[in-house]
Amino acid sequence: MRETTILKWQQIRKWVRGAAPFAAGALAAFLGIFLYQTIRPMPAPLTERDVKEKVLEVLASATPEPSYSSQVYRIIQPSLVLIQTTGENHSETGDVGLGSGVIIDAQANILTSLHVVGDAKKVKLTFFDGSESGALMVAAMPERDIAVIKATKPPEILIPAVLGNPNATQVGDEAYAVGNPFGLYSSMSAGIISGFDRVFRMPESGVEIDGMIQFDAAVNPGNSGGPLLNRSGHVIGIVTGLINPSKQNFFVGIGFAVPINVALEAMGGAPPY
Repeated sequence: MRETTILKWQQIRKWVRGAAPFAAGALAAFLGIFLYQTIRPMPAPLTERDVKEKVLEVLASATPEPSYSSQVYRIIQPSLVLIQTTGENHSETGDVGLGSGVIIDAQANILTSLHVVGDAKKVKLTFFDGSESGALMVAAMPERDIAVIKATKPPEILIPAVLGNPNATQVGDEAYAVGNPFGLYSSMSAGIISGFDRVFRMPESGVEIDGMIQFDAAVNPGNSGGPLLNRSGHVIGIVTGLINPSKQNFFVGIGFAVPINVALEAMGGAPPY
């Protein structure tokens, strides 16, 4: 009986010695958690201002990216030029012709349509910053209705447009026209490219221009000479005319532009691609 009791106590001591490290570790963990909870400062409660700022942060993260058209407009707007002309037969207070142009280089050369400036006695340019200048004819390409004019007093900050590659576009691609229809400065319209290699007959001269880009972005008198742009804001053409079976000066859905690589031939320039 005594030997049995001694044996049981030996087994108990052996179990206690084996469990002691685990118990010590558990006790240390509990003590660590207790001390951390005791020493760590409690977080400050959220104020009404904190809640509002968090809500605004979440709303800002949910704001959609700007549209392609708005980005195109911001890109081209500093390069757009309003062209006002007075013809040989106009009096000092007579009718003023309107058109558009686009700055193409740092030398203040501007591409536009020849029919906008060809017969003008006086040309006035208005730039994005509101400054004004006269203009000189640099070159002309009558068979494409393209003219290159140069500002006699360019603005202090000159921002040429980025010239694109019309050969990289296809029917159905976005097309944007920015100009000054009816003198409404820096107006934008959006549409698609409707076709290529079209032939357009100039209503004034009867000259036929082939290889034109057809598009359906709205253009009206005053858009002539302005840029046609792709979704990246690159100039792919110079707006030349529109078709209207009624012979009235308003848009019915068919506009034409001279491809920019062709327009650059007027000044002996090579395409930028």
